[in-house]
Amino acid sequence: MEHEIQRRRTFAIISHPDAGKTTLTEKLLLYGGALGLAGSVTARRNQRATASDWMELERQRGISISSTVLQFEYRGHCLNLLDTPGHRDFSEDTYRVLTAVDAALMVIDAGKGIESQTKKLFEVCRRRGVPILTFINKLDRPAREPLALLDELEDVLGLHSYPVNWPLGNGVDFRGVFDRRQRQVHLFERTPAGAFRAPVAIHDMSAPEAREALDPRVRERVQEELALLEGAGASFDRAAVLAGELTPVFFGSAVNNFGVELLLDALLELAPPPKARMAGARVVEPDDPGFSGFIFKIQANMDPKHRDRMAFLRVCSGRFQRDMQVHHTRTGERVRLGSSHKLFGRDRETVDVAWPGDVVGIVGRAGFRIGDTLAEDEGLVFDEIPPFAPECFAFIHSDSTAEFKRFSKGLEQLLQEGVGQSFLIENAQQRVPLLGAVGPLQFEVIQYRLSAEYGAQSRIENAPWTAVRWIEKGVPPAVLPTGARLAVDSIGQPVILFESEWSCEHLQRREPNLRLSSLPPSAARSAGVAPA
Repeated sequence: MEHEIQRRRTFAIISHPDAGKTTLTEKLLLYGGALGLAGSVTARRNQRATASDWMELERQRGISISSTVLQFEYRGHCLNLLDTPGHRDFSEDTYRVLTAVDAALMVIDAGKGIESQTKKLFEVCRRRGVPILTFINKLDRPAREPLALLDELEDVLGLHSYPVNWPLGNGVDFRGVFDRRQRQVHLFERTPAGAFRAPVAIHDMSAPEAREALDPRVRERVQEELALLEGAGASFDRAAVLAGELTPVFFGSAVNNFGVELLLDALLELAPPPKARMAGARVVEPDDPGFSGFIFKIQANMDPKHRDRMAFLRVCSGRFQRDMQVHHTRTGERVRLGSSHKLFGRDRETVDVAWPGDVVGIVGRAGFRIGDTLAEDEGLVFDEIPPFAPECFAFIHSDSTAEFKRFSKGLEQLLQEGVGQSFLIENAQQRVPLLGAVGPLQFEVIQYRLSAEYGAQSRIENAPWTAVRWIEKGVPPAVLPTGARLAVDSIGQPVILFESEWSCEHLQRREPNLRLSSLPPSAARSAGVAPA
């Protein structure tokens, strides 16, 4: 077991939209041998669609909507790569993924620096103590000065950095990187559309080949920057990396495959193997003999050929075996994990054995929910995955009596996946579901999937509320601010809907004994969130 644990690396890729996250994912798979051609799975060379963006709407819009699990072998290690949505409207899916990884790879656009979504996702990683490696991408385009980008990491994120390599030029002058630890120059050649591995020549900085490849002005500037780093830069400290206090920084161009192999090799060295997990006051070590894991994602209809529902299980301890009997600790049931799968995007294959760090797809269990613990020890319950508080609200209608059954079933399954939250307005004339989401694009995804996967058309009616607070018991409608409404969530817990944060704060000042929480009561206790 110890050997299998030590050779695993489970990490997520995070970034602001358009920083090159999905492109980098493809290139890591290319260099890891999982893709024969960037953009197509080895077994399906004629398919040029992005392997990590499997949903048809993702292909149409050119954005990642749902997180994806991609497992592959590389140099004696088993890597579990979780590609996440970059758009802020899908932050909740990304957050849940970050509860299931041991490290994160942060992608930054060299021309734009740290952007808002990068900062938000970094804060989630920091709260969880997740080590972060940084890839500064798009050096093939005009970029900001690399020293200024390092300063921004510290000024904006409060994160110390150690550049493992250094760019040799930028834009049209970008030729490669200098490996600071090996003291070697890596000179890359472009390949057609970046579809194949970039040929690389490795030399000492003083070698004639390096001198010929670099413009004298670029060479002089690089030597000055390297001298400054040696004199005033942070030193490398692996313990600080694992504590999330220092980030190793890599420069490159994912679209041209420049610096990708160096990054992948460093992931094996610098990202930690599976770590211990908290279950209340109990610490669950990966090498504990009893199997345990938790559900961090649910996805239906990933493949039109398999109209089913898959629960994504992160293995935390012990050995997973297909057909094993475990306790579903939320319900107290004993369940058999028979239909288990290894995942690569939407492709799947039966898996018989899995180890801590692995993600296993479990099919055929309608009772599983996000955050559920599965374990051989019936008393083990991992800490709950708290949801995001919705910021956008809309009523969703089915205008077709003939499609209403499909509409209801589809909406129920999508809400179980966590694509949104549902509420019902108290004393409303009609029981129309009110959806809550982090951003409005989630409503578009729900509509699209209801139509494409369940054959049910729907209509969205935007609602005026922008904030929700959970309360321990009902309050008289007379005390509510103008525009606020009482409602209940999907399990009957009372909430107040507000048209603005100011309205919420005003009520709290006026009614100081009223306990308001931005999370449901059970999730708030798990996350240690005090009432507003």
